[in-house]
Amino acid sequence: MPPVIDIHDAVVRRGTALLLDGVNLRVDEGERWVVMGPNGAGKTTLLLLAAARMFPTSGTVEILEEELGAVDLAEVRPRIGWASSSVASDIPARETVRDAVMTGAWAVTGRWREHYDMADADRADALLAQWGMAALAQRTFGTLSEGERKRTLIARALMADPELLLLDEPGAGLDLGGREDLVERLGRLAADLAAPTLVVVTHHVEEVPTTFTHALLLRAGRVVAAGPASEVLVSERVSEAFGMPITVERSAGRWFARRAG
Repeated sequence: MPPVIDIHDAVVRRGTALLLDGVNLRVDEGERWVVMGPNGAGKTTLLLLAAARMFPTSGTVEILEEELGAVDLAEVRPRIGWASSSVASDIPARETVRDAVMTGAWAVTGRWREHYDMADADRADALLAQWGMAALAQRTFGTLSEGERKRTLIARALMADPELLLLDEPGAGLDLGGREDLVERLGRLAADLAAPTLVVVTHHVEEVPTTFTHALLLRAGRVVAAGPASEVLVSERVSEAFGMPITVERSAGRWFARRAG
């Protein structure tokens, strides 16, 4: 079966900055990946390539069997669910939570002239219930807490029933309770065989659900390690990626990290 993401020798330059340097990545259907690394490692840049929102300077990027640069992006992007802080900033503060989720069907932010039918409304309601937001459906997006916004954005990213779901730091800014709630919900999503292939960027191993299958570690735009999560999220590899001695332990399927020594 063809891969969902197939990246070969991808290089991304912006001016004199080298954001990605010869990155290779293959993600197959049904896999659940976490991407980790220090600030500036290239995590978000890699996710932007996978989201068909950035082109590589060199190398090839194929998403859902379509090569970037050789396909109309309007044909690819609707098949990809995308949630990030940039999406949150584009949603009008006065938009209701329900409408914010429904607009994901058209990959737009803000109700305009697009048409929604009862099936769209029903799907939005079901996703809001799945992500614990049903009671807040008529609240405005601008009044939500950080955790509520993150859950709304994920529901929105799932609205079009994507084949690939990409989440950029969904746990950023959450308190302990919000983080644990998110990890639990992401874990349930990852365990669902009908869920899309999933790639999540995070800074913390504690945010990786037990049901995730693979991990990628980046440092300075290069791949440190990629493969099954149990083989990648280990002390030696994580220490190499973050440039300091780190002890990684696992308990009840969850990972925990601290500085060694």
